[in-house]
Amino acid sequence: MASRWTAYQQAENEVRQSQELQADPTLESELHAMAQEEQALAQAQCLRLEAELQRMLIPKDPDDERAAFVEIRAGTGGDESALFAGDLLRTYTRYADSQGWRVELMSESASELGGYKEAVMRISGDGVYGRLKFESGGHRVQRVPATEAQGRVHTSTATVAVLPEAEEVDVQINEKDLRLDLFCASGPGGQSVNTTYSAVRITHLPTNTVVSQQDEKSQIKNRAKAMKVLRARLYEMEMRKQQEALAKERRGQVGTGERSEKIRTYNFPQSRITDHRINFTTHQLHQVVDGDPSELIDQL
Repeated sequence: MASRWTAYQQAENEVRQSQELQADPTLESELHAMAQEEQALAQAQCLRLEAELQRMLIPKDPDDERAAFVEIRAGTGGDESALFAGDLLRTYTRYADSQGWRVELMSESASELGGYKEAVMRISGDGVYGRLKFESGGHRVQRVPATEAQGRVHTSTATVAVLPEAEEVDVQINEKDLRLDLFCASGPGGQSVNTTYSAVRITHLPTNTVVSQQDEKSQIKNRAKAMKVLRARLYEMEMRKQQEALAKERRGQVGTGERSEKIRTYNFPQSRITDHRINFTTHQLHQVVDGDPSELIDQL
């Protein structure tokens, strides 16, 4: 920061010196032209350094270092949408592995063809939420489904929500506001499936927020997991209320995370990904889908 400010002051001084030199009536035309050129270069450097200084002055998001819950849901498009949701789950899982982050699948609802109707995972590590928070929104895919006999391109969608993990001190939950329902876990056969009431459904009555968890055989572990997800969702609700109170122009900037917005299009026939919020396009689609969205994340 200090070095940028010093460089900015030096560039401003060069602009002033060039202007003073040009004001000299005895200056030869050749030297006058050189002074004009130096002034233009110094002014361009001033603009560049000013932009850098403004970015440095933007307060850091206090949530950037938190762990995050990534919720992926199939949207419109039937089976193809569920397959695309599975692709996104694989993308973020592989990316997390490449960053040395820890991934924990909290819940999943698989589709018949191998995709996911819904999947929720917790990702922990250094700067997880700060890197993934702009992934929230509607993701649209354009490609020929494996079940399409005529080779026609179909369009389907999936939604991604990235929530910062909330600590107990961030969200105060009154036990009286919770309704706890217990039921038998469903899924592949085995011990404890459909025999014990280990699955948990928690409803937060004031907001009608419902969280279900059945992956663990222990009711206690399922309840603890469900409370983590519930706390994150309530925290996000509060943060969204605060965002809505900000000025209109800020809400229109990158990162509002409105899930109703189509933020990105994945066009497989053209091997193209376009992020509509920043008008950025890359043709490294397969690299991104295979687990390396770094280029998109860095641009955002």
